[in-house]
Amino acid sequence: MDNEHASKLLAAERRRITDELGRLGHTDDGEPADEFDPANLASDLLQDELDEGRAEDLREQLAAVARAEERLAAGTFGRSIVSGEPIPDERLEAFPTAELTVDEERAR
Repeated sequence: MDNEHASKLLAAERRRITDELGRLGHTDDGEPADEFDPANLASDLLQDELDEGRAEDLREQLAAVARAEERLAAGTFGRSIVSGEPIPDERLEAFPTAELTVDEERAR
């Protein structure tokens, strides 16, 4: 895969992740809420925990994008970080932050 295309894939992945991070959080449903109602409090707490878990996952994905960008700059993008074997372009198209070949991923 050429560097320009890889760079575009990684930029699109970064945008997708940061957009999703920006959408996390409570949305106003227009309903007046009783802030002392245990059901409302439980619902808010559950949503906060779900959002925090999703945010953590998205931050890990952003870190993977940063690592892939570093590999691109170093000239090692598209190669396994374990074996150095090439990662097929089809895999990188679907998963631009891939660090391992499919076989290595399965063996994990």
